[in-house]
Amino acid sequence: MAKKKKKLTFYSTNPDAEWFDEEEDIMETLPVQQQKLRVLRDRKQRKGKEVTLVTGFVGTEEDLKDLGKTLKSKCGVGGSSKDNEIILQGNWVEKVVDLLKGMGYSQTKRIGG
Repeated sequence: MAKKKKKLTFYSTNPDAEWFDEEEDIMETLPVQQQKLRVLRDRKQRKGKEVTLVTGFVGTEEDLKDLGKTLKSKCGVGGSSKDNEIILQGNWVEKVVDLLKGMGYSQTKRIGG
């Protein structure tokens, strides 16, 4: 089912007032060298299954999906990309860190044990 968007009413006594919607703000993607990505292994709320999380991405949803697609194809696994987070099925932390550093994401760090 599609989410229904709430209608908001806007009242103002100012004749020059304009509606400002925060969702319409377009976030620009930071350059590759400025991205501070964190890679970690996670099992929480996943019924014991391991996933690799890549967090800290700052940019548009399209760029996040492109990066996620690249990582998924290089690791040969499934996953998803949403909410500034990439989820890869399985434990691929070391490989993902190496891939990201090879792609120019120099501030990539591994988090956890």
